Amino acid sequence: MKVKTWLAGIVYVLIYALTLVLRVNAAGLDTNQIQKIVGIKGAWNATEGVFKITSPRTDVKISVDGWTMPPFMGLASWAAFTEQKADDAMVMGDTVLFQDEVNPAMSVALDNGLSVTALHNHFFYDEPKVYFMHISGGGDAGKLAAAIHKVWDKIKEIRADNPQPATTFGGASMPATNSITGKDIEAVLGVKGLANNGMFKVVIGRTTKMPCGCDMGKDMGVNTWAAFAGADDNALVDGDFAVHENELQDVLKTLRKNGVNIVAIHSHMTEENPRILFLHYWGRGSATDLAKSLKAALDTQTK
Repeated sequence: MKVKTWLAGIVYVLIYALTLVLRVNAAGLDTNQIQKIVGIKGAWNATEGVFKITSPRTDVKISVDGWTMPPFMGLASWAAFTEQKADDAMVMGDTVLFQDEVNPAMSVALDNGLSVTALHNHFFYDEPKVYFMHISGGGDAGKLAAAIHKVWDKIKEIRADNPQPATTFGGASMPATNSITGKDIEAVLGVKGLANNGMFKVVIGRTTKMPCGCDMGKDMGVNTWAAFAGADDNALVDGDFAVHENELQDVLKTLRKNGVNIVAIHSHMTEENPRILFLHYWGRGSATDLAKSLKAALDTQTK
């Protein structure tokens, strides 16, 4: 009997100690402050030491392959907070966005200290088209929560003004005939390009190495490129930036500050060194101004 009582006492002490540890973890993160700032109640995962807030997209009906999709099936934005060290937190998250929300929400995230780490789709045949923007950040938990709140508020603001997602970027119609002056773009970017039926394209190579020891360069797809169409005073540019991981945020910030839209962020390879990420973009304006925006982003990269 004494042995059983002793064992029971030990178990009770261990459980009580574990409870105290979990309470300290939760209290250290100040989950009440986080959910108050974000404006949505969250859930504490004691095993992982994570406080997660979820916001289902219920404001717009979304169908995938003709089926109306409930938010439970993967249409919910979330932000998860955990402690890094004393008075220092980390947030990771994924935000569900429609096409007209992506770039305004991205700008808010970048302007408020969050990193944008990926942008992609999860479905085919979705109406309206849905994208997912992954974010991360470190620092004061209150400031991180405020940044998340601002991103999600920007989405609400856009939908309040236009309940249904836009289907175009808007702006002036494109000219019927392409007539881009390539030499002006070359002068800005400092790179020779290729003309084709009034359009103009430049390709800037980068290098990385695969596990086989093979060098990967410009013609193997490790490159930044820009293709211009339209007229010199009414042009569009689309293309792809090849960036090292530590260059991604500066390139994103520069492009967004110059009004260039980001349409995807992802990898093209695996196991390369250094790792290369690719961000795809779309911009409208005069050809020279667009080239200057790209040059500003290029200048943030290591050579």
